[in-house]
Amino acid sequence: MPQSPRRTSKLLIGSVEAYSGKSATVLGLAMQLRSQGLDVAYAKPIGTCPNEDSSSDIDEDVRFISQTLKLGADRIRPTIFVLDESTIQQQLSKEKSFDGPEIAEALASQGEDILLMEGPGNLEEGSLFGLSLPDIAQTTQASVMLVARYHSMLVVDKLLAAKQKLGDKLIGVVINDVPEDLMQVAETSVRDCLERHGIKVFGILPRTAIMRSVSVGALVDHLNAEVLNKPERIDQMMVEEISIGAMNANSALRYFNQAHNMVVVTGGDRFDIQMAALESSTQCLVLTGRLSPRKDILDRANDVEVPILSVDLDTLTTVDMIEQAFDQVRLHEPIKVACIQHLMEQHFDINRMMESLELAPAVTA
Repeated sequence: MPQSPRRTSKLLIGSVEAYSGKSATVLGLAMQLRSQGLDVAYAKPIGTCPNEDSSSDIDEDVRFISQTLKLGADRIRPTIFVLDESTIQQQLSKEKSFDGPEIAEALASQGEDILLMEGPGNLEEGSLFGLSLPDIAQTTQASVMLVARYHSMLVVDKLLAAKQKLGDKLIGVVINDVPEDLMQVAETSVRDCLERHGIKVFGILPRTAIMRSVSVGALVDHLNAEVLNKPERIDQMMVEEISIGAMNANSALRYFNQAHNMVVVTGGDRFDIQMAALESSTQCLVLTGRLSPRKDILDRANDVEVPILSVDLDTLTTVDMIEQAFDQVRLHEPIKVACIQHLMEQHFDINRMMESLELAPAVTA
């Protein structure tokens, strides 16, 4: 007797603030669902990450996730619109509403077991267009899972407020980027409180240096920097810490030796600091003031394969911009794919989430 077609589950992954780890969670979740034999599709209704290729209008998260998962064209839903200054300005002068049927058709099932939809940056983003996270959940009749970055125990406050807005649509949460020394508190007090208030905690993911790292290539873009050497290395080198070279060379060397996979920011005329940085765990050297390094510095950097960047900025401004890059870290490096896969396997309860969606593993022969 032929089996009836499987019902497509729809899960909207959102967050209470931007850069909480939605894309990474989507990718890790998709990998786990596939390990259960399930057919997965992906959608990002609101584009927020312009493609690095200016000739393409495909959102960069969509490109990266679809390529990483090797999704066919019928397993990728179209982005409804891109949220940027241009579309906001147009909406302010001449409002356009996206009607329910239009959204429902764009995100309709095409026979997959589950459609994972990546939501906007927070619960409110997209409200001007009628495409906030609650709007999308209501229109598509999707369940919602929220990803929240752990800054403090006040994460509970934010998630309780989100529960008031989403009601029964919210099936559970993932708490992300928890510092090692706070994992016990998150696993006990925070989890228990949320569960008492009817919020299922599907996972608590510890902070890892890899997921918080940025590539030197990303720093080049963020700083609009000139690459003075080793351009072929900038997408391979990952930076985890910032060090400022503003002391004498002996103190700098002791300071640098305590850091790991760092970017060192120092004045273009501080040759002693530059050489000290190249003798330690430096992944990238950023010279401020648009000054060129001496030949011996450049030769040593080439020997140890450390890219040197030059910027037309002062040191404090440069450090501030690099810190912003860390706060807005993206998923788009292969090493992070393996990391999130491991984190989700170890710290995410896939069975509990599937039960909440009434989603069963695929039957295998």
